[in-house]
Amino acid sequence: MAPATPDTEELIERAAAGEAGATDRLLERHRDRLRRMVAARFDRRIAARVDPSDVVQEALADAARALPEYLRRPPLPFQAWLRQFAWDRLMKLHRHHIRSQKRSVRREEVADMSLPDESVARLARRLVQSGTNPSQQAIKAELRDRLKAALAQMSPHDREVLVMRNLEGLPVAEIAQVLGITQASVKVRHLRALKRLKVLLDEEDLA
Repeated sequence: MAPATPDTEELIERAAAGEAGATDRLLERHRDRLRRMVAARFDRRIAARVDPSDVVQEALADAARALPEYLRRPPLPFQAWLRQFAWDRLMKLHRHHIRSQKRSVRREEVADMSLPDESVARLARRLVQSGTNPSQQAIKAELRDRLKAALAQMSPHDREVLVMRNLEGLPVAEIAQVLGITQASVKVRHLRALKRLKVLLDEEDLA
């Protein structure tokens, strides 16, 4: 039988104890999670200049440099702490490239870093029941536009739970750690977000 893969907490303990390779294994364990996070929020207008994998790699490098301090005094659960580095990288790219490319972008849009159209479309496909005939496709296209407007009206916390659960595919327990709330609260917020979207869209096509 193959040995069990160490979980995050065990790798943190090993890294804190100075075990060779534990730091690399700890960060590598979360690469796919960061990749999904970045992909959900990566604006394709900057894709010609920056590759999403570079954002992930730079965020992991930032985290590696800061990890010794984290191991001495952890300020947050590891997942929440690690995501901050990817978030900071995304915010800097968004401010630099989008603002420089398009002066008409509003300052509050840059600060909020709304979901790019591609991610809204992906979210719509996952929430809206599938249809194949042209009229159903047209309805889904309209719903995608309305979904984007509806997401903008939701509270940031509810919207983040929706994105993390339905686009990033994070389990409830991990979302709870990242947001610093209970698992029960995550479930309540996710259900509330779905209900809120139904109201805002005035449709019964959400799963």
